[in-house]
Amino acid sequence: MQANLSMTAEVLEQHNLTQAEYDRILSILGRSPNLTELGIFSVMWSEHCSYKSSKLHLKRLPTRGPQVLQGPGENAGIIDIGDGYAVAFKIESHNHPSFVEPYQGAATGVGGILRDIFTMGARPIAAMNSLRFGPLDQPRNRQIMEGVVAGIAGYGNCFGVPTVGGEVVFGECYSQNPLVNAFALGLFRKDRIFYGKAAGIGNPVIYVGAKTGRDGIHGATMASAEFDEASESKRPNVQVGDPFLEKLLLEACLESMKTGAVVGIQDMGAAGLTCSTCEMGGRADTGIEIDLAKVPQREEGMTPYEIMLSESQERMLLVAERGREEEIVRIFRKWEIDAVAIGEVTGDGMLRILDRKAKVAEIPNRALTDEAPLYNRPVAAPTPTSPAPAPPGALSMDWGKLLECFLASPNLSSREWVYRQYDHMVRTNTVQFPGADAAVVRVKNTRKALAMSLDGNGRYCRQDPRVGAQLAVAESCRNLVCAGARPLAATNCLNMGNPEKPEIMWQMTQVVEGMAEACLALGTPITGGNVSLYNETLGEGIDPTPVIGMVGLIEPLSRLRSSWFVQEGHRVVLLGPLVGGARGYSSAVRHSLARLQPLRERGADVYSRWVSRLPCPPLDLDLEVRVQRACREGIESGLILSAHDCSDGGLAVALAEMGFSRDGAGTLGAEILLPRSDEVGEVLFAEYPSRILVTVAEGNLAALEKIAVLQGVPVTPLGQVVPDVLSVRSADSVVLERSVASLEETWRNCLGGFFADPL
Repeated sequence: MQANLSMTAEVLEQHNLTQAEYDRILSILGRSPNLTELGIFSVMWSEHCSYKSSKLHLKRLPTRGPQVLQGPGENAGIIDIGDGYAVAFKIESHNHPSFVEPYQGAATGVGGILRDIFTMGARPIAAMNSLRFGPLDQPRNRQIMEGVVAGIAGYGNCFGVPTVGGEVVFGECYSQNPLVNAFALGLFRKDRIFYGKAAGIGNPVIYVGAKTGRDGIHGATMASAEFDEASESKRPNVQVGDPFLEKLLLEACLESMKTGAVVGIQDMGAAGLTCSTCEMGGRADTGIEIDLAKVPQREEGMTPYEIMLSESQERMLLVAERGREEEIVRIFRKWEIDAVAIGEVTGDGMLRILDRKAKVAEIPNRALTDEAPLYNRPVAAPTPTSPAPAPPGALSMDWGKLLECFLASPNLSSREWVYRQYDHMVRTNTVQFPGADAAVVRVKNTRKALAMSLDGNGRYCRQDPRVGAQLAVAESCRNLVCAGARPLAATNCLNMGNPEKPEIMWQMTQVVEGMAEACLALGTPITGGNVSLYNETLGEGIDPTPVIGMVGLIEPLSRLRSSWFVQEGHRVVLLGPLVGGARGYSSAVRHSLARLQPLRERGADVYSRWVSRLPCPPLDLDLEVRVQRACREGIESGLILSAHDCSDGGLAVALAEMGFSRDGAGTLGAEILLPRSDEVGEVLFAEYPSRILVTVAEGNLAALEKIAVLQGVPVTPLGQVVPDVLSVRSADSVVLERSVASLEETWRNCLGGFFADPL
């Protein structure tokens, strides 16, 4: 055994451990730890691995349902989609690495989430991402965004998984702390699920994949601390990915699983070999003994500490049936991948690390996993803000000019500059391209398709974390419904600041409560996810940003609907309220619009400036459920021909977006008559939830209205689809009239214009 440490406050700080946590380690071991053991405790007890500040609160989330085959606790959640098929999906953060090294940070985030999927036995068939950056007028933010997008494209395209959708948001709070949340989904037969368990005493433990290097050491610890002036020096903590090797690893793993010789399998992700060994043993209530001298290494003179904490990519740990090791090794050798038996499963519940048969670490598995520290940290709500002033009188404004300015905002404009860099057609399953409300991929040889969406809104959650989280769940669910899907389940990534601050923990508790309420109401249990804390730089935290990844089923595929107008003459109808009933929000909308007069010069981000002053809009969950149900029934009955969620930018932006060109078709417009004229600005631009714009054939309007009435949903016929022009009338006057082609040009050219090579 290595010599025990002479403990100092400096050594504890380097390992991000408190004195109380160190005292607990002493109690567990009955002695002082050596450096390798201390490093193992430091990564497994980090926020990134142990969820020690959030686990108590996450227990409130609904995780069960008839469709759920695997909930939280495994590498990915799994749901049943019928006919013997199952889907594995999850979202993970790679925020801190992507700030330090944008390309590799984002690339290895994609690689890690893909391994989470195929370690369950599923073949990845779709990837998405949720990205947040600081304003693009700052060169550093542009550099980070370019690197992140290139990293996502470089890994996903080379691996051969389509990146089919996601979201990109800009805000000042993300300037020093970008968010990179990666989502992946895989498909398999539900009788072929594999778990990360080290079962069977005496079974061999096999290391497969890339050789271990010094990249990524203390990556999990870095992800569990705030950034400071020295953060740029943490590049050695960021892993380096090889997507071509990961593709070979995927094929070798799936082939070995078919043999029946694989008992358990785990990705070596955060905390690397440490995490995979102790978690596999912890889940099976067994122990694991390994000899580090047998671990494939690509660098000379690596210490046990470095080997155990390395986060080198493209590595997995297998437990095989005893006597069938060579079967597994032959398969990996065929794919030119290292496969070496490095140890075996034991019955004593210990993680035992040897180096050339000399013991270098010995720790109870459960002390590193189920018995890691849990903190019920102090919670304190912030001081409430004063209510909004009384609304001004009627506003007079060029609403068409305002719509142009909104569409020129990076937060509302086309994301084509981003997704054109991704291959979204590889594997030929993609049937709804990026840019729609939801991404859709077919399940080959069936009548099924899977719809996916990612949604979050940090500015809403800054104002009201509980309602903001509900709005994120509702919008993600609504986007699936607009595509013709039945929402089934969700995953989430909770991006927060420093949990040691009581106001941040208050945000956390409120976000979890809001998510739980919305998921229960909408029937979408949470199957897993990720918590990313300490998203702060120099004491400044991000807005609380929960990101919801939702998965739904379209069956048959003929029920798929797009987000765009289909043809001239169709009626345009709003399902849901024209405006909400909350006086405070209405007042704030009108005041914020009044303060936009006169509009600043073209090119200014008028939209982001406007919404930064707005409170979180109100949400009636019961109404939201009924609106979504009415839309689904309208699609299933064949009445609704297209559907689009009204969200950022309100009704006016949604109407414009429905007319934009796609799939080689030209632009379409609409003639709209607003049924109320007392406040045109609020009707056109307020971001009230629970609203879906749909189109129907003229003869089917009455049938749709009947569905809405039966569901207790407001329904408002607004007008009809016409060529190119968006014209909005209120009473006897035209309040907005613009060429849709001109609006689209503004919308399409915004984002690329910030970079050296615009589209």
